[in-house]
Amino acid sequence: MNLIKVVVVALAVWLPNQLFAAAPDVTVTENADAFVLANGVVSARIDKRSGNLISLQFNHREMLDTGSRQPGYWSHNAARGRPVDRITIDPQANGGERGEVAILGISNGQPMGGGPGGTVIADIEIRYALGRADSGVYTYCIFAHPANYPATSVGEARFCLKLNDQRFDWMTVDANRNLQMISTYDWNHGTQMNFKEGRRMNTGIYKGEVEHKYDYAANQFNVRAWGWSSSADRVGLWLVNPSVEYLSGGPTKFELSSHRDATFNTKNLNAPAPPTLLNYWRGSHYGGTICNLAAGEAWTKVIGPFLIYCNAGGDHTALWHDALAQADKEAAAWPFDWVQGVDYPHRNERAAVSGKIVLDDPEAPGLVISNLLVGLSAPDYAPAVISANPRTGHRGGFGLAGGGDDEAAMTNQTILPVSGAAENSAGKGSLRLRPNHARGGGAAGGMPRIVDWQNDAKNYEFWVRASGDGSFTIPNVRAGTYSLHAIADGVLGDLTVTNIVVAAGKDLALGKVDWRPVRYGKQLWDIGIPNRSGAEFFKGDDYFHWGWYLKYPKLFPQDVNYVIGQSDFRKDWFFEQVPHNEDPGNLTGSGQGRATTWTITFNLPAAPHGKATLRLAICGVGVRTLSVGLNGQPLGSISGLTYNGTISRDGIGGYWSEHDLAFDAARLSAGKNVLALTVPAGGLMNGIIYDYLRLELDENAAPPVQ
Repeated sequence: MNLIKVVVVALAVWLPNQLFAAAPDVTVTENADAFVLANGVVSARIDKRSGNLISLQFNHREMLDTGSRQPGYWSHNAARGRPVDRITIDPQANGGERGEVAILGISNGQPMGGGPGGTVIADIEIRYALGRADSGVYTYCIFAHPANYPATSVGEARFCLKLNDQRFDWMTVDANRNLQMISTYDWNHGTQMNFKEGRRMNTGIYKGEVEHKYDYAANQFNVRAWGWSSSADRVGLWLVNPSVEYLSGGPTKFELSSHRDATFNTKNLNAPAPPTLLNYWRGSHYGGTICNLAAGEAWTKVIGPFLIYCNAGGDHTALWHDALAQADKEAAAWPFDWVQGVDYPHRNERAAVSGKIVLDDPEAPGLVISNLLVGLSAPDYAPAVISANPRTGHRGGFGLAGGGDDEAAMTNQTILPVSGAAENSAGKGSLRLRPNHARGGGAAGGMPRIVDWQNDAKNYEFWVRASGDGSFTIPNVRAGTYSLHAIADGVLGDLTVTNIVVAAGKDLALGKVDWRPVRYGKQLWDIGIPNRSGAEFFKGDDYFHWGWYLKYPKLFPQDVNYVIGQSDFRKDWFFEQVPHNEDPGNLTGSGQGRATTWTITFNLPAAPHGKATLRLAICGVGVRTLSVGLNGQPLGSISGLTYNGTISRDGIGGYWSEHDLAFDAARLSAGKNVLALTVPAGGLMNGIIYDYLRLELDENAAPPVQ
C-alpha cells in the first residue's frame, strides 16, 4: 500500500513536469510592421508603430475583433513619438523560456497619445511578454515624465480589448453579473434613453430592459478576473490583475470593466459593437482620480504587468472559476522576477508592513468590526494646477482648474502613539493621526483641494483585507514614505497614520495601532452601516440596473418617513434620495422631479442643551446642496457637494466624504422631533446616496454660533 502511494505521488510530480518540458519554446518573429509572440498555445501580434495588440489567437482561434481599428490598445500609445521597437527578452537567449517585446515612444516634451485618453506629455513604453506554456500574454505600460518636460496631466487611462463578436456571447464580472449579453443587433436597434450610453432593448433576450456599460462597473479591489466566454466554443478571454498597486482610488474604487462597445451612432443599424474588456488605471467615473505632473517634476509609473488570460473547457461558470484560480496564482507570483529594465522592484527589494489595528470607541464598546481594509498610500498632497494644453485643449479629464490646499478641513489633529512601532518609521514612535471627517470637496472646476488615497492615480497604493482580530500584513511594498489607512464596516470615518517609512528589503512591524474614531458626543441614533456604500439600504443590493429614480415614487409615494426605533433601514430607507418624478408616463428618465423631503422622527426623554452634530456620510452625489430642517424650521444646509456621477451611472459607492452639521441642541425638544432632509427639485438623477447617518449630542460643549 505504501509502495502504491509512493508511485502515485511520483507520477503526480513527474507527469506535469514532463508535460511542461514538452511544451514548445517561445518564439519571437518580426517584420517591418509587427512582432509575433508565440508558444504553441497562444500567438500575439503587436503593431510596432502604436504598441497595439492586433491579434490574439488561442489554440488557433482568433479571440479579438481583428476588423476593429484597435483590437487591443492602451489609451495612450507610442505612435506619436517615432517609436523604437525592440526585443527586451530574447527567447533564443534563455532556451525558449520567455520572450518580451517593447515599443517605446519618446515625447521630447510634446503631447503623446491622442486617442480615447487624450494626450499626455510623457514617454510611453508598451511591453508584451509570453512564457513557455502560458495560456495568455502579459502586457504593461511605463509612463515617464522627465524633469525637463512641461507640466501635464493624464486623462482617462486604461487598456482595452475588443473581442471577436462571432465567438463571445457571455460576460462575467462577478456573481451578480454572470450572464448572456445582448447582441450587436439588439444594441443597434435599441431606443436611446436619458444619456447616450443607455438604450432600451427592442429585440433579443432583454427586450424591454435598458442596457448600458455602467451597469457592469466593478470594485477593482474585489474583482481581479473578469471577462467573456463562448457558449458555442467553450473558450474564455479574461483580464487578470495580479496586484492593484498600479491602479488608483484604493479598495473602494469602482470603474468600468466590460460591456458591448457602445457605439453612439443611432442611425447606423449595422455598426459594430463587439464585446469589450477594460482595465482602468486612471478613471473619471464615480468620483475620478487625478494624475497631474508639474513642470520640473520627475515621475514614472509602471502599470502592470497584468495577464490577458485564455482558457477552454467547461461551462461559463467553470471558465470564470478557472480565471479566478489563475488570478490567485498570479497574485502569489507577484512581483514577477522576469520584469527587468524598468522601475519595478523585485521581491527582495520590497518589504512587508505588518501590525494590528485595535479599535477604541467608548461610545460602542462592544462593536465588532468587519471587512477591515488596511493600506499604504502616498501622503495627501495638493495637486499641481495644469492649464489646458494650447495644442489640444486637454485638461486631463478631472476638471483641472483652481487649486489650493485643504487647511480648513485639517483642524483638530491629535497625536496617537503606536506601540511597538519602529522609531525610524514614525518620528521615534509617535504617529500623526489625520481627522476622519470631510476634507473639502472640490474647488473651482471640480479640482480637488487635496489629493488623498481615494482620488490619487499618480502614486502606488498597497491594500489588504485584515484578519478578524485586526492583524494585517501588507506584502511587497515599494520603498518610500507612506500614510497608513484603515477603514472598516461599522466604523464611521477612517484611520490615517502618517510618516510610515518603508526601506527596500526591510520588513516593518508597526505593532499595535490604536484607532479611536472621532466622536462629537453621545450617539442619539443612527441609520445604516458605515461601509462606504449604500448597499444595505432598500434595493441597494440590486443597484446595477437603470432607472431606479423612476421606480422610487412608486415604491415610496409619500417619500421616506423613517421612525427611529420602529423603522428598518433595510426596508424603509431607499438607497438613493432623488427628485420625485411626477410624470407616470416618463419612460426615458428625462425631465424634472419635485423636491424630495425625507423625514427622520425620534423621541428624546428631555430637552437637551449644548451642541448637537448631525453626521452624514455620503457616497453618491448628484446635487450641490442638501437642505436640513428640524421640527418645521430650517436648520442649515450641506453645501459644496462635489458631483461624482454615482447615481447617473447606476452605482452604489463613489468618492466618499463626511459632512457634519453642528447646531444648538436647544433646537431639540423633549418628546417627538422630526429632522428633514431635502433634495431640491431638478433632474431625476440629481440626488444623494447616503452611506450612513448619525446624530450625536455633547451637553458639555458650548452651542455653535450661528
